[in-house]
Amino acid sequence: MPLSDVEPRLDSADSAEQFVAYLDYYRSVVDRKLAGMTDAQLRTSLLPSGWTPLELLTHLVHMERRWFVWGFLAEQVDRPWGDNADEAPESPWHVPDGVGREELVEALHAGGERTRQILATHDLRERGAVGGRFAADDPKHDAPPTLLWICFHVLQEYARHAGHLDIVRELADGATGE
Repeated sequence: MPLSDVEPRLDSADSAEQFVAYLDYYRSVVDRKLAGMTDAQLRTSLLPSGWTPLELLTHLVHMERRWFVWGFLAEQVDRPWGDNADEAPESPWHVPDGVGREELVEALHAGGERTRQILATHDLRERGAVGGRFAADDPKHDAPPTLLWICFHVLQEYARHAGHLDIVRELADGATGE
C-alpha cells in the first residue's frame, strides 16, 4: 500500500484493515513531518521537556514493537525499551550515537510491515500472549489486553506524537500543514 498524505477513507467494515490504513497513514505523517529538517534540527530540543525530533522518532519505532511484537505476540525482542537510555520505561528517550533519520524511518516502516502481518493473521479479540511484555501474575491486570485495545493504544500514540511534531516543526523552521 503506498503511503498517503490523505487520511484513509476505506469502504470496509474490516476493523483490522482500518487499523492498518490508519497506522500506515500516521507513520507517513511522522515521516513527512521530519523530512527536510536538518540534522541539527532533528537533534535539537525546542521544548522545555527536552526531547528532540529524533528521540521522538526512536520512541515511536520502539513503542510499536513493544506493543505488537513483545506485547501481543510475546516474542522476545532485543532492548524492548531501547528508546530509553537505561531500558526503563520512565527514562528519557535516547538515540544511539551514529543513528539518524533515515535509519529510524526505515525501522519505523519495517515495524509497520510486521504490524500489518500481525493484523492479517490474528483476530482483534485475541488477548496478548503471556511471556513477553505481559506476565501471568501481573497484579495490575487480570489478563493481557486484546489486540483491538493494543491497536487503539498504538494509534493514539501516533496521533498524539504527530501533533507534537507539528509544533516542533513549526518552531524549528515555520513549516506547517499535514
